[in-house]
Amino acid sequence: MSEVLKISLPDGSVREMPAGSTPADVAAAIGPGLAKAAIAARIDGDLVDLSRPFTKDAALALVTNRDEADALELARHDFAHVLAEAVQALWPGTQITFGPATDDGFYYDVMAPASRAPFGMEDLPAIEDRMRAIIKADKPLTREVWSRQQLIDKWRADGETFKAEWAAELPEGEELTVYRSGTDWLDMCRGPHLPSTGKLDPQAFKLMRVAGAYWRGDQNNAQLTRIYGTGWLNKKQLDAHLMRLEEAAKRDHRKLGQEMDLFHLQAEAHGSVFWHPQGYVIYRELEDYIRRAVQGAGCKEVKTPQVMDARQWEQSGHWGKYRANMFVIPDEVPNTEDDGPVISGDADWMALKPMNCPAHVLIFRQGIKSYRDLPLRIVENGCCHRNEPHGALHGLMRVRQFTQDDGHIFCREDQIVEEVRSFCELADRVYRDFGFTYAVKLALRPEQRFGSDADWDKAEQELRQAVIDAGLATEKYGWEELPGEGAFYAPKLEWHLTDAIGRTWQVGTIQSDRVLPERLDASYVGEDGEKHRPVMLHRAIFGSYERFIGILIEHYAGKLPVWLAPTQAVIATIVSDADGYAAEVTAQLAAAGIRVETDTRNEKINYKVRDHSLKKVPHLLVVGKREAEEGTVALRTLGAEHQKVMPLSEAIAMLKADATPPDLRPV
Repeated sequence: MSEVLKISLPDGSVREMPAGSTPADVAAAIGPGLAKAAIAARIDGDLVDLSRPFTKDAALALVTNRDEADALELARHDFAHVLAEAVQALWPGTQITFGPATDDGFYYDVMAPASRAPFGMEDLPAIEDRMRAIIKADKPLTREVWSRQQLIDKWRADGETFKAEWAAELPEGEELTVYRSGTDWLDMCRGPHLPSTGKLDPQAFKLMRVAGAYWRGDQNNAQLTRIYGTGWLNKKQLDAHLMRLEEAAKRDHRKLGQEMDLFHLQAEAHGSVFWHPQGYVIYRELEDYIRRAVQGAGCKEVKTPQVMDARQWEQSGHWGKYRANMFVIPDEVPNTEDDGPVISGDADWMALKPMNCPAHVLIFRQGIKSYRDLPLRIVENGCCHRNEPHGALHGLMRVRQFTQDDGHIFCREDQIVEEVRSFCELADRVYRDFGFTYAVKLALRPEQRFGSDADWDKAEQELRQAVIDAGLATEKYGWEELPGEGAFYAPKLEWHLTDAIGRTWQVGTIQSDRVLPERLDASYVGEDGEKHRPVMLHRAIFGSYERFIGILIEHYAGKLPVWLAPTQAVIATIVSDADGYAAEVTAQLAAAGIRVETDTRNEKINYKVRDHSLKKVPHLLVVGKREAEEGTVALRTLGAEHQKVMPLSEAIAMLKADATPPDLRPV
């Protein structure tokens, strides 16, 4: 008699199944509906194929399309395999490498056969058609265990040099698996996969673009073609995603930044922003706003050097952990006689600061600090430089020169929870003033880190307790803990904003750090007369001005709140006879503190309305002979269908209220 295993189900029931049974057998035993709906399983928490046999008593959860996170990951992984199979079916001799699932789809890196050019956008329709044929064929996806040598021999025989190279590096004795699609095509993969290609919806994917990619990410290796696709569980989800992409393209901050004449980027300062007058207005309004916010929270503003000695960065730990991302310069008088820079071998090294933290410790260390001086809260609008990879740069969202609304709180152990709780309340006020909802997440210790486990235990619990005390550790605020995602010196709380079209952006953080004060020898005199180490809380709300402005532009689709708009009102004339009145209106609005411009061009009013609408000017005040005689204006608000005629005094009062920053408005 075969061994009987006990399989525990989520509802608390237990099924007795013969050894060697699979999750598919359990689903079939429960009922035909579940057997048809099941696409994978979790055995003792691990995601596996439905065909994976039980080897012992286990807890089982069957996965269906209702388990969207698991279902999407499986579907996208399968779409990637189907993509690779389709490309090789269409163009024999194509070499395949790797194809993972991504946040919204999948990709696969391939090398076209020598007989043809690299794959391009023109090839995508044919690949999509073949993918749909493979899906409709409902080919079973079966798992097989192979030896390392079998894999090497297989790939070499098929001319798959990249796969053979990878297989040769796999450890001896490890269980290596391949997945076969039907009877003819297979790929090396850990899995799991859906039971068959027919479980995919043939109308739920779309190939999006192609790009160059290097084998194993090394530019010294062969160049491959990366084919990107987006994949979903059904066509409705795909259509919704494509609509979001279309809306995101309309909101692209690079496109709107050009249309609104806010900023530009160019190769002469790659990764750095050229702010135009209109864009710099937004920057300065944000700077003024955050100054008021942090000063109200008891922070004192400082300014620190851009360039510091490499020995400082060595002591802080950044030189060893972060040097690849730092701009390093020699502390040496340049050679002015010969062409080109010359650096001698004995030059000392300096670095442009990639962050402000070590400099703030040096400020803290000036003079003797007492326990009565704590907490000491200092902030800096600090310009930083990071040598980001060329391919990673993206408009305002990822740059090499940026300014942080950075701050550090030096405090005693008994002050940490209250300081973090207060910061949570400050961040909440700021994000709500900008119209954002958010989720709070706790990023826990990474594998590579400084400090003892005891210190990390304490730091993580302090942040956790502060969020609980602030009332944010709830489902409403998306509370979540993220293992392994903390900085190398500290755990951190992260604020993830949700924008108008549902995308999330990680912006604000606060980190509890005991490492840097130790490494840089920061201390204060305690009540007992002895020296103690302060705890250093790293905090930011915007993150960086550049990225936050990019997020704001996309969130509002360029239609910024009136208090942030570079030009808050334009006075536009219908006829030249109203030019004098337009100048008078402009002067009164400017006196009221409104950023106003006058448009007296010899153009039709409809042209002026369209032009200023494209520039996202919130209010257009149209004036003609009648308005001049009556002391009125015809107010057209951006996005409104109709204009409203009102006395000038009333319009000024309304615009002044709109133009007041939210933190300065009467309660």
